[in-house]
Amino acid sequence: MILSPGREVYHFKIKKMSSKFSLHNKGALITGGGSGIGKAIATTFAQQGAFVHILDYDLKSAQEIADQLNQQGFKAEAHHCDISNYKQVTKIITGISKSTPINILVNNAGVAHVGNIESCEEKDLDRLYNTNIKGLYNCTKACIPKMKKNNGGVILNLASIASTVGITDRFAYSMTKGAVLTMTYSIAKDYIDKNIRCNCISPARVHTPFVDGFINKNYPGKEAEMFENLSKTQPIGRMGNPQEIADLALFLCADEASFITGSNYAIDGGFVTLNSK
Repeated sequence: MILSPGREVYHFKIKKMSSKFSLHNKGALITGGGSGIGKAIATTFAQQGAFVHILDYDLKSAQEIADQLNQQGFKAEAHHCDISNYKQVTKIITGISKSTPINILVNNAGVAHVGNIESCEEKDLDRLYNTNIKGLYNCTKACIPKMKKNNGGVILNLASIASTVGITDRFAYSMTKGAVLTMTYSIAKDYIDKNIRCNCISPARVHTPFVDGFINKNYPGKEAEMFENLSKTQPIGRMGNPQEIADLALFLCADEASFITGSNYAIDGGFVTLNSK
């Protein structure tokens, strides 16, 4: 490649498409990997060659996913984990690191709450704080020393469009997801010289079992109508699906995204930027 005088010449290696976004020989920890978005991420990462460790409070669901992946020839292991429990998290991650290098951490596990500040009780606030904020703190704090020993790593946090825009009746949820966003920036800044990248994904509504359960519980007999109404809140006219989130997560955790850190990626069907009329 010839450029004008004084310009640098860059040589690029051309990769075959089949080898792009490979996670071969990388160890990946996925919290909340037993269902929904976490399940899609765990499955996708395993299919791309990672040794996936699924950390979930529901061990049965996590084990089912791990068993399915192992039966298909991939590598996965399930761990019962309450991410709000610092001692338990540290013990599990230390154990994993003895047999698997920790190259990737996906802080996916989270809980939600519907209501404004008046209807949000102290117990609700504590529940969301302990999982969405403290859980991320616990897992990240335990993984970073392992990543430093491995000369780097990737941390991907699941935030939300509620991190940056106001949404009706999402006081506690928005508060915790706002914290996820700013923690992402802080971690990226503090560890950029340690070759640890940290980014976050901010989905809008994604069709998961949680959404179906919420509709069934709160709108009996009107499930189809409410599903359509919720789908239309995205300008694109539908909810996202977990695999779409997993594919973005794969890119951000792969070597092809090595120039990306301290960034927030909305994947929202246009919710944040196209909703004004």
